[in-house]
Amino acid sequence: METLTDIQSQPSSRRIAIDRVGVKNLRYPLRIRDKANSEQGTVATISMAVDLPEQYKGTHMSRFVEVLNSHGPVLDVHTISRIPAELLERLHAQRAHVEFRFPFFLKKSAPVTRRVGMIDYEVVFDVDATREQTEFTVTVLVPVTTLCPCSKAISARGAHNQRGIVTYAVRFSGEPVWIEDLVRLVERCASSELYSVLKRPDEKHVTEQAYDNPVFVEDLVRNVAAASDQQGGLAWYRVEAENFESIHNHNAYAVIEKRPHGS
Repeated sequence: METLTDIQSQPSSRRIAIDRVGVKNLRYPLRIRDKANSEQGTVATISMAVDLPEQYKGTHMSRFVEVLNSHGPVLDVHTISRIPAELLERLHAQRAHVEFRFPFFLKKSAPVTRRVGMIDYEVVFDVDATREQTEFTVTVLVPVTTLCPCSKAISARGAHNQRGIVTYAVRFSGEPVWIEDLVRLVERCASSELYSVLKRPDEKHVTEQAYDNPVFVEDLVRNVAAASDQQGGLAWYRVEAENFESIHNHNAYAVIEKRPHGS
């Protein structure tokens, strides 16, 4: 076989190290455990990267995809955990990072009529690894309803509400928590949760529920933080809430990041 020039391995004259270099927006089938059906199939959008020392001109992009495909046509969470260490070896790197972003579906019953519909949540598995340690972060993006306490207090007729999104990232100190349980923790902290199917009795219920439970964006992140502190098994969490305001031309935003006591 003809020997081809390996440009990537040639020296770089600029002597500038790169923090991350790799591939993005690669889709791949994934199987995730769930509480209702033992597992569900989905499709992940994947990013993989490693550091590049200053002496090398480039990385070998094909090796990222080779590592991914070496595990067969469907991945799972255990495979994802191993991929960064394999990238470190194949690419002679000191740090590797992988991100798997995918939709996770739950069957949800309306609060009054119990009509069933499917609702999706975006989930991210993020693994950052060196040769000494690995950090695995699970993030759920949970849409919620919030109703403004100030609007309720000063208005004679009703109060403004809006949809928001809570981005809740956790690292575990013990056994991992179900994705469903992370979603439910967030939803319980909002004025109301969202549904895919609502009949008129359901709509009345969720409207009145939100009115009876007003929360600022500040209340929302504090509620999630307090629930996280009581959860147990969390080494670290970050909760970010963004309200897509219905009467302003800007969004409201708050974030709390901490390590629970005893972690």
